[in-house]
Amino acid sequence: MANGLTNNLIKLYTKLNPISVGTKFFPTNPVETEYVELFNYTQTALLEIEKAEITTDSILKNLLRDIGEENIPEDYNFYELKAAENKIEEYALVSNIIMGSDRYFYVELPHPSNLINIFVKIIENEHGEIVEKSSTELVAKMPSKNDAIRVGVEIIGIGLERGVDIISAVGMTGAASIERSIDYTNEVGKFPGIAFTKLGGEYALVFDSPFKLRKSSATEYQNYLFIDLIDSTKFISKNGRDTLVELMTSIKNFIETECEGELEGYREGGDDFIARFPSKDLAIRAGLDAAWFALDNGAKIRAGVGRSRREAGERAQLVDSINSASPLSLVVFELANGLYAYNVPTEFFRTLIDSIENRKGELFTVFFFVFLIAYILSVIGLGEFSFVAIIFALIYAVIS
Repeated sequence: MANGLTNNLIKLYTKLNPISVGTKFFPTNPVETEYVELFNYTQTALLEIEKAEITTDSILKNLLRDIGEENIPEDYNFYELKAAENKIEEYALVSNIIMGSDRYFYVELPHPSNLINIFVKIIENEHGEIVEKSSTELVAKMPSKNDAIRVGVEIIGIGLERGVDIISAVGMTGAASIERSIDYTNEVGKFPGIAFTKLGGEYALVFDSPFKLRKSSATEYQNYLFIDLIDSTKFISKNGRDTLVELMTSIKNFIETECEGELEGYREGGDDFIARFPSKDLAIRAGLDAAWFALDNGAKIRAGVGRSRREAGERAQLVDSINSASPLSLVVFELANGLYAYNVPTEFFRTLIDSIENRKGELFTVFFFVFLIAYILSVIGLGEFSFVAIIFALIYAVIS
């Protein structure tokens, strides 16, 4: 990850606080490896625009918003099993972007019951996939953590109506969900509830009395990505309109085929578009891929991810209000209750970061060379030619 000098350089250039450069996420398959290499090779930086305040209250507020207050009964207890740190963990964000938002869901009954078959039908109706099932347990794969929590609350309510205490948990893997359930019973007891993680903390919704929801249904949130090519007029004058069309068409095709995006109102030859996605993670991933691809073709984009078309567009426009040294290629999105962005730096800035991070010896040699030449020239009365040494140093930095 980045050292202090790199962070200060990024802050000076972007006027934003850097959270990380590259990623420390550890890949376990070829797809993950490819993305991690892209993050690290391009020195993609996670920047803070508006700091998130991560507290127990804010996590509960976001939970109710994401799941839908109508899907949780009025009488419940919210337990904090392990407090989240008041900071953003970039590797957790990268994990969601690369691996997707699906989660495993574990359900445990205290004794064999036909309820398990009812729960299977509910899960399958919610687009879940049953992985394992016995007379008292099941493990399912759900489309998202929020879906798993919402369905978990519904299942617990059905159990309480019939005098059966249901314990459930959500995890990144089936084993993780089972382990979280064990931790829940150790911490809280065998009370009906569902355990899960949020922003690095561990939490649980616990229910003491029977309840009945009208009908559990997913909160209708859309995820939009707004993409706009920065200074397309200059790009066209340099590369031609056909190149612009090829660039935007390639981004469009990737979004549709690889990221499950649906473009809205795109006109061939245009320099912007908006797309809708099944999840925020896919929208951010599409924005990153677009930024990487655009920069590789000599272009920059401003992109915003939001719950509405307008919100996505407004976040993309935030790029214009950032008083950076030059226009930034940014993908702006909400995280917790804060606002963050991924920045894909230019090749020159990337080389500079790489030199600071990985080639400190060479960097010291270059600076020493510049200092020595400047000193010698000043001694012999030719100090005004010191810039020649700087030019040679810059040429070396670029070609190496």
